[in-house]
Amino acid sequence: MPDTPAPAVPPTPPVSLAALLAREDLALRQIAGPADADTVVHWAHTSEMADPYPYLLGGELLLTAGVHVPEAAGSGTYFDDYVSRIVAAGGAALGFGLAPVHDTVPRALVAACDAHGLPLLEVPPQTTFSGVARAVWQLMAQARLAELRRVTEAQQSLAAAASRPDPVPSVLRQLAQRLGGWAVLYGPDGTEIAGAGRGPDDAVRGALEALTEVVRPLADARRGRRGAPSSAADTLDGTHLAAYALGAGHGFVLGVAAPRRASGDHTIASVAAVLLALLTGEHQSGAGAARSSALVRLLLGAAPPDVAPLLGTGPWVVVHARPDAQAPDAVAASALGAALGSALVDLTHGVVRVLVPADREPRPQPGWTLGVSAAVAPDEWASADTQAARGLARARATRAALVRHGDRPGLDDLVPQAEAEAHARVLLAPIAAVPALADTLRTWLSLHGSWDRTAVALTVHRNTVRQRIARCAALLGADLDDPDVRMELWFALKHL
Repeated sequence: MPDTPAPAVPPTPPVSLAALLAREDLALRQIAGPADADTVVHWAHTSEMADPYPYLLGGELLLTAGVHVPEAAGSGTYFDDYVSRIVAAGGAALGFGLAPVHDTVPRALVAACDAHGLPLLEVPPQTTFSGVARAVWQLMAQARLAELRRVTEAQQSLAAAASRPDPVPSVLRQLAQRLGGWAVLYGPDGTEIAGAGRGPDDAVRGALEALTEVVRPLADARRGRRGAPSSAADTLDGTHLAAYALGAGHGFVLGVAAPRRASGDHTIASVAAVLLALLTGEHQSGAGAARSSALVRLLLGAAPPDVAPLLGTGPWVVVHARPDAQAPDAVAASALGAALGSALVDLTHGVVRVLVPADREPRPQPGWTLGVSAAVAPDEWASADTQAARGLARARATRAALVRHGDRPGLDDLVPQAEAEAHARVLLAPIAAVPALADTLRTWLSLHGSWDRTAVALTVHRNTVRQRIARCAALLGADLDDPDVRMELWFALKHL
């Protein structure tokens, strides 16, 4: 007899056989086989074949009216052979319909199901097989909704835990609570760094540690292959084990042990693994240590050119970005930095700023609007930041995906920088005390006097733009309709 195949589980949660029996509208009754609360059904299938084995995938509630049963079946091995084939195919349960063929369930079938451990349900005459199948799908839909709700709530709680002052222990505690088991983080050398939940016995703990050693080489072997999971699962004495490598080369592994495996557990544990990877991988890499060192040196008074070698070779460009939809969060900001090829990311007031090596030329990113500075040395990072901000404002106003700061020589290069700045201070002194006026005038001039696009770029009402420009004209005593005046003001604003 062929070995029992592994059921081809569909992408929907299974239905508890007990829940199906509890449906009063079906009036199903179990008359044989084990009354196991853990018995589940993955689908319902109707067949009147004498040998249903070739047509079953496994996990079915097989429904039959006994049309295939010969008259002398009760005195031979027919029912024993029939039930054994269903069990061999991985069938979950058998439903036998009363009328019009059989008034009662054959006693030999009841005995065979008891002998082979197959739950046998009596389907009353008023209940159609299609009604049973519909009830299975309805229960599946309810289970799927409950699973989605459970996963969503778990994701929210895990994200909140990751933002706590003790993020790693908090994430582990929340994961253990959600799975009803034990969660542990192992370091690169295999030692237990932190754990939460009720710890398992020594045998289960040893099996979980062995499982973590399985996924470490998987993570390294799959380095650079997007979407390739580095995880493994096992079961020991009824305890379900799983291990997740937290990024190739980092060596951290998340281990989970739970007394049961519920639908959605893998998704919840995977979310926790991603969060823990963000919390651990960055700080343990050499690049992360160098960035931390650079930050400390800047805070202690070092000049940018002195710390830049710790971050990589220059020159650099600054990128300012805003998402096209909702406000960005830390995860979205990190993802954008990864797409641009830099971990030097800052999220402030809804704008993501990224410091990127100039050899990784920023490209437009789906769902984002970007402003990119010219390539600069470390001592010009501040000016590049301003360039990127202006580029982003112009990109948003013109609905462009990306705007770069022009780096070709211009007429203003003919005037010494010090003289240009002195001229700008004198000319713009009347509005210098109100930064909003200078910013509005600069944006308005860059957008050729467009009220609407300036309002979009500055995130203000167009009437506010009109009032500010009128105020600038009055304070400067200038005719802003004169192109020569506009040109001189633009020159001065570039050097303010």
